Amino acid sequence: MGVMRIGHASLKVMDMGAALKHYERVLGMTTTMKDKAGSPAGHAAFEPLQERSRQEVAALLAPLTAKARRELIDALRHAQALLDPGQAAAPAPQRTIVLRDPRPGDMGWVIQQHGALYAKEFGWSDAFEAMVAEIAAGMMRAHDPAWERGWIAEIDGERVGSVFVVRKNAETAQLRLLLLTPAARGLGLGGRLTDECIAFARAKGYRQLVLWTHANLVAARRIYAQRGFRLANSEEYEAFGQPLVSENWELDL
Repeated sequence: MGVMRIGHASLKVMDMGAALKHYERVLGMTTTMKDKAGSPAGHAAFEPLQERSRQEVAALLAPLTAKARRELIDALRHAQALLDPGQAAAPAPQRTIVLRDPRPGDMGWVIQQHGALYAKEFGWSDAFEAMVAEIAAGMMRAHDPAWERGWIAEIDGERVGSVFVVRKNAETAQLRLLLLTPAARGLGLGGRLTDECIAFARAKGYRQLVLWTHANLVAARRIYAQRGFRLANSEEYEAFGQPLVSENWELDL
């Protein structure tokens, strides 16, 4: 078994092909769990393995710029072709997908995107954007990195999505502000972001993950149901200039 070294870190790999697949998976070039595949039990079984794999390789790639990561993938692909000429080289990926930690300025983007997208797609008033701003501000002021985390999804360096896990109490975490721009839909990113939240909550020892959504958000509800969330309760009400049905969903961890 060989050892590949990058700076002070090392990654044991069986062969160059395995290394290439491993790096591509962390960068999001392939999806190991697609939204439409697998049962809740299957997700629960594979999440710890996925989370450990992502953390190990993400630590190796963290110091690299997006350009350097692409160059590394190209170099690994070239090495694989040299070592195994008989194996057809995989086609170059069209887009690079990365899930990263939030940075300064990201929360402003999250607020703006919620306001713009929900107004355009559902006709919601700016009262919704104001609510999202209040939620985001509260999360930032009270953020506890030991128990909470957020992710920003990027495609080729451009922000396209977000999600956050916040602490409600010692046993319960809450999934908040899941968002995907239209350009990011259909790639399985909503499922990946949700899987990150579930894996993080489980790793921290939470017993339950809860979320608040609305009945008209069909794609998001499908993602939650596929991962074992159950609808706890719902309520008709008027908000954001629309008649709505609010829903609370729960997942036992």
